[in-house]
Amino acid sequence: MTTHALERFDLAAIERSERVARGSSWIALGACALISLVWLVPFYYLVATIFKTTQEYTLSDPFAPPRSLSPILDNAVTAWNEATMGYGMANSALYGALGAGLAVLFAAMAAFGLTRLDYRGKNALFMTIFAGTIFPFQMYLIPLFFMYGRLGILNTHFGMLLFYTAICIPFPTLVLKNFMSALSREIDEAARMEGAGEFTVFLRIVLPNALGPMTATFLLQFTWIWNDLLFSTVLGNRAEVRSIMNSLQVFQGSYASTGPNVVLTAALIASLPSIALFFLLRRHFMEGLKVTGL
Repeated sequence: MTTHALERFDLAAIERSERVARGSSWIALGACALISLVWLVPFYYLVATIFKTTQEYTLSDPFAPPRSLSPILDNAVTAWNEATMGYGMANSALYGALGAGLAVLFAAMAAFGLTRLDYRGKNALFMTIFAGTIFPFQMYLIPLFFMYGRLGILNTHFGMLLFYTAICIPFPTLVLKNFMSALSREIDEAARMEGAGEFTVFLRIVLPNALGPMTATFLLQFTWIWNDLLFSTVLGNRAEVRSIMNSLQVFQGSYASTGPNVVLTAALIASLPSIALFFLLRRHFMEGLKVTGL
């Protein structure tokens, strides 16, 4: 075979591979577009429903576009009043901000002690903390209920904060321990040589470097606390103590009189604070994901 024929053969092979690659790209693009449409259907249903009155939703097709945008205000007022969402959102904000914040702070202290200090029993202590992530959370329900009843902290803000803080410590400890293990200890040693104590090393050297992963774990734990329904129903069912997800339960059951338009409007209102917090802290959150590998 001549050199010219070999060149033509190579060109034909390259063209065939390019056609196959283009065809594969179009198939992948079509599959992604189809998956995106499937994901967008629930969002369209949400938007089409919250702008309808109960009568319009009942008499028209659920996926039909709304005739007006004004009903969303009436739906929001009805949802806010019937579910006492003010109490629920204030309580969830308290539990999420304080519970997740204290949990991440305690986890950072634990991770500092596990990675920057030398003492016997470090591994046993870490395994004790990490054991909190192994067992299903549901197994804690009955012991906690009876213990809270005996201590007199059932249906109290303090009891809810105590539970959320404790339950959210193990996972941030694991993440921050892995992050702090990669930090150089030479800076710590230099600070100690200058007379800095352990608390100063933790507060001024290690903590600022761990801001990214701490923010990432805080947002994850805040979202979990905000969306929790099981424990808030069992441990904090009083109206003044219940969380926002617990408050939304008034729309369920045999005595519920509101339509899906009000229920979905309430669910949308309940999701806004966590979404706003994510966008507020998104830069630190993305940096934390990069450095921790979450």
